[in-house]
Amino acid sequence: MKLFSFPIATLEKAISKRIMTLSPEHKEWFMARWQQKPYKKSFLDNKALPLVTIVSKCKTMTDEDFDQVMAEWDAKFYEAEAQVLRPMVQGDGLLQLMQKSLPEARVLAILNKLDNDRV
Repeated sequence: MKLFSFPIATLEKAISKRIMTLSPEHKEWFMARWQQKPYKKSFLDNKALPLVTIVSKCKTMTDEDFDQVMAEWDAKFYEAEAQVLRPMVQGDGLLQLMQKSLPEARVLAILNKLDNDRV
């Protein structure tokens, strides 16, 4: 699903910023894993980058294409991961320009995936 190249360093910075605002139990859980290189790479490649791609590209997709991309994104999320990724859909800093004019139904579909596809 690599439709465009997004700067990894920018994404890592946004995630690190978001970690600081997590509740203590989520922060502890996520930081313990984020410091491990295999987890960090996997999280970025399988969860964060596909999310950024979907948010940036779904404004121009047809409903069928959007549904297909969401179905192909087979990631499962822990609660702390969902808390880290949620602001990227809802308008926190990094992606505000990409989120502009994002259809509400698609925002809800993405948030629903974050909330309901659990490990």
